[in-house]
Amino acid sequence: MTAHQSDLIASDIEAYLHEHEHKSLLRFITCGSVDDGKSTLIGRLLYESQMVFEDQLAALHVDSKTAGTQGGELDLALLVDGLAAEREQGITIDVAYRFFSTEKRKFIVADTPGHEQYTRNMVTGASTADLAIILVDARKGVLTQTRRHSFLVSLLGIRKIVLAVNKIDAVDYSEEVVAAIDADYRAFAAGIGLHDITTIPTSALKGDNVLVSSANTPWYDGPTLLGHLEVVENDSALQAGPFRMPVQWVSRPDLDFRGFAGQIAGGIVRPGDQVRVLPSGRVSTVARIVTMDGDLDEAVALQSVTLTLTDEVDISRGDVLAAADDAPAVADQFDATIIWMGEQDLRPGRPYLLKIGARTVTATVGTPDHKVDVNTMEQQPATTLSLNEIGACRVSLDRAVPFDPYTTNRDMGGFILIDRLTNNTVGAGLLQSAVRRADNVHWQATDVDKAAHGVLKGQKPCVLWFTGVPSSGKSTVANLVEKQLHAQGRHTYLLDGDNIRHGLSKDLGFTPEDRVENIRRVGEVARLMVDAGLIVLVTLVSPYKAERDLVRNRLDEGEFFEIFVDAPLAVVQERDPKGLYKRAQRGEAVGVTGVDSPYEAPENPELRLPTAELSPEAASAKVLSMLTDVGIVTA
Repeated sequence: MTAHQSDLIASDIEAYLHEHEHKSLLRFITCGSVDDGKSTLIGRLLYESQMVFEDQLAALHVDSKTAGTQGGELDLALLVDGLAAEREQGITIDVAYRFFSTEKRKFIVADTPGHEQYTRNMVTGASTADLAIILVDARKGVLTQTRRHSFLVSLLGIRKIVLAVNKIDAVDYSEEVVAAIDADYRAFAAGIGLHDITTIPTSALKGDNVLVSSANTPWYDGPTLLGHLEVVENDSALQAGPFRMPVQWVSRPDLDFRGFAGQIAGGIVRPGDQVRVLPSGRVSTVARIVTMDGDLDEAVALQSVTLTLTDEVDISRGDVLAAADDAPAVADQFDATIIWMGEQDLRPGRPYLLKIGARTVTATVGTPDHKVDVNTMEQQPATTLSLNEIGACRVSLDRAVPFDPYTTNRDMGGFILIDRLTNNTVGAGLLQSAVRRADNVHWQATDVDKAAHGVLKGQKPCVLWFTGVPSSGKSTVANLVEKQLHAQGRHTYLLDGDNIRHGLSKDLGFTPEDRVENIRRVGEVARLMVDAGLIVLVTLVSPYKAERDLVRNRLDEGEFFEIFVDAPLAVVQERDPKGLYKRAQRGEAVGVTGVDSPYEAPENPELRLPTAELSPEAASAKVLSMLTDVGIVTA
């Protein structure tokens, strides 16, 4: 079989480049259990396809003697396993992407790790793949990790499977062994929705049935691995589906041109087609399909283009252009499957950033309905998700977004979760459906709003959020502030953290998840009181910056004042009016902020009160002065 090398390279380089540019592209992954030969198989494909440069080959010979696992012989796995830890242990840890091509097709292959602890890496590699090669060691058969990776492949929407029964040289090229593994795997795969399976007996080490049919398997009359990869059809469902294009950029090179650039996520578009802009719902008509090489008569899924419209429509990055007569749904609450990738557990109720397409919004994730044991496929009860765990969760957004179910369109239904503080990706999600009850919940307009309530009371409503470690003086200062405001005739309410625990949050403990939910509840009550025109004083430890920011973001500009009641740990331990720190030191109390639970101090509070230096009266005077300065009350 002729590989990437072509006579056109020497005779007509432009013709070669044109031919190469227009080859179809297949993205695939290799996965399976540890030491099934995934890296060796990819190395074999690269080596036999003549995609290894001379200096790489020379280095491979040297590395094979020092870090190889083949007794000094050429170890093709080292072409892929590049990390030092991978070479030391002889395993794959990170996802390795490699490109190669033949005369018929271009390929991007992801070598994904086999260890359970690197499941998130495997998910990353599978998220963009069209096909999965599931390797099974002929000596061991279908293992737990084989099932785990097959389940993840199915979950991520890959439907074309190559079952590579590898290391058949180690079982004397037995037809019976391959047939038994094939039957075992198909019985399992049918239960998770995998039916398009091609079984190929291979030896990545020896090269049997990888590029050339092996004389050692006369009983096998199917394709070689590369032969199958060259002709397998790419899933055309995207082009057959309705038109979708998330807008990634609004192009305004001059006053006479306004185009909307992005990669088409589904369907076909032509000039003259009507499109709907989501989430606004406005309808317009495609005028031109613009590319660097000139205008097109049509564009299809996965092409990157710029569209111009016949009307002046307000469109921003993150909006979606869709077929006017077959537009996606728009919703702000979803049922989703989440694959957790964060080192810290999921905290239900905590705000995360959610990125779907080109749009980033704030999201909260509810307590999982269940998590899936990827070894047995059983659903288990769960209160959170840990690293590499998969669960079904309710996701709520701060605004509605257009979407398709992940099973219909991966680009329109897939999302990632990002930690707001570290900016790390902590989860990958698959939208299943909108929460239908959200369709029946709408904002009811009222004529008497919070501004009217505030005018009647002669004040501007707001929230004074007192935060600090226990015994720092929050309640003492807030109580003095409310007394003085009440004496002035102001309308106030004090939501004290301890008092809240007797009613509104009686069912909550002091786990990180319960703390998040407590703050969410208090924040929602405070927001309702602001709508009633009140000055609301809240005294909560509220140790996490993300939750304090969540409350701030639920209010209008100028309505939230973070007051940091700052006292050193030594001072609050000496005060300890409730004996909390003493109980913690005796081991009788756990989850005490400042002892065995963290406190994230405000970085830029509206007011800082160093209560080790200020008396309660002096601290309350500073709060009242601030309220006058910003116009909440008049002197």
